[in-house]
Amino acid sequence: MSNATLPLRDEFVLPTNRQVGATETNDDPCIYLCGNSLGAMSKNSKKLIEEELDVWGGRAVVGHFSHPHGRPWANCTDHVVPLLAELIGAKPIEVACMSTLTANLHLMMESFYKPTSQRYKLLCEAKAFPSDQYAFASQVRARGLDPATTIIEMSPREGEYTLRTEDILDMIEKEGDSIALVLFSGIQYYTGQWFKMETITRKAKEKGCICGWDLAHAIGNVPMSLHDWNVDFAVWCTYKYLNSGPGGIAGLFIHEKWHDVEHPKYAGWWGVQLATRFKMASTFSPAPGAGGFQQSNPSTLTIASLLGSLQVFKRAGMMEPLRARSLVLTNALEKHLHRSKYFIAPRDVPANEGKSGFTVLTPTTNEDRGAQLSLLFLPVGSGLMQKIFEALVSYGVVGDEREPDVIRLAPIPLYNSLEDLEKAATYLERALDENVQS
Repeated sequence: MSNATLPLRDEFVLPTNRQVGATETNDDPCIYLCGNSLGAMSKNSKKLIEEELDVWGGRAVVGHFSHPHGRPWANCTDHVVPLLAELIGAKPIEVACMSTLTANLHLMMESFYKPTSQRYKLLCEAKAFPSDQYAFASQVRARGLDPATTIIEMSPREGEYTLRTEDILDMIEKEGDSIALVLFSGIQYYTGQWFKMETITRKAKEKGCICGWDLAHAIGNVPMSLHDWNVDFAVWCTYKYLNSGPGGIAGLFIHEKWHDVEHPKYAGWWGVQLATRFKMASTFSPAPGAGGFQQSNPSTLTIASLLGSLQVFKRAGMMEPLRARSLVLTNALEKHLHRSKYFIAPRDVPANEGKSGFTVLTPTTNEDRGAQLSLLFLPVGSGLMQKIFEALVSYGVVGDEREPDVIRLAPIPLYNSLEDLEKAATYLERALDENVQS
């Protein structure tokens, strides 16, 4: 399979220009570069959801154990867990498909964040996704600690947009004896930086810290090996690169070394092993591994939607060929952006103070980023970003705005093309021509 062509675009339903409100209100697919926020719907997901609706209508409660498509609801997650495990480099017993990202983050912090008088701090990136920040602060307060003195938030150096790995490692070395938990995003949602997960995890373990990861922007985007990297735990959502639909079900990973040590603190009946779950015993007997952390029965419709997309991933060969194609697409978009007369290299931004244009926050090296490129529009605070974003939508280019000055564009290897990127760059130039005062 060629890195430049992947015959899977037809397996997805992409919004049309008319549907997104473009000026050219035709029924051609829009240029959808927002899969890092909400992935496009796969036709396979729609098919599987419709099948579940038919089973619900035709069999009702019987569908828990007798299912015409071999997906009884009592063990419906069994079909998605092995595929999720393959995507993150884990064993199926280390993975559970359940709940929502932040709820799972709270569950994992309840198990793994155990501050003592000497080791109590939490190390993370500054300006992590707000829901993570809220979870961190609330977990710290729940233990009677002050977030201001407990949470170490790392920011890039003056004049830089992303964190240097050596600065993270130096901080772990310096503060490691007082750090209980190192918890970063696999890929930073705002800048698109892919942290050196293996290196950071190794350093955290050397200093006796627990190390967890939020993989919301990493799963389905970049290859990972959580088991081999000795990651303690991880959490993720599935509606971005995994295309499970708005509010889709989430997942978590717990390394098997913890399975005999960390047991669910907030037990629920779905965490009981299937063989005895429906016997309704009064005593909780958890399923082995991560599955024991399940609480309530998952929505079969959200599971079906996720499975539909993951089956497309499987047909594509999973992460190796998809990552290869992702590199081709992201590098192509970067080249188009660099050719723009409005592009200002990050190092040149200080010397161009007051000039209208854009720079790219995301690292330029493939090893330090996934699919997403984050464009910072200048001057900061000028309102240029909002004008450009509205213009792009009018042309049928759908990206993602982050107030006040950033537009995120993410070429998705499953359904975006090189032609999409060339057109998007052309429309960006046109939008700038129309909105930058000469």
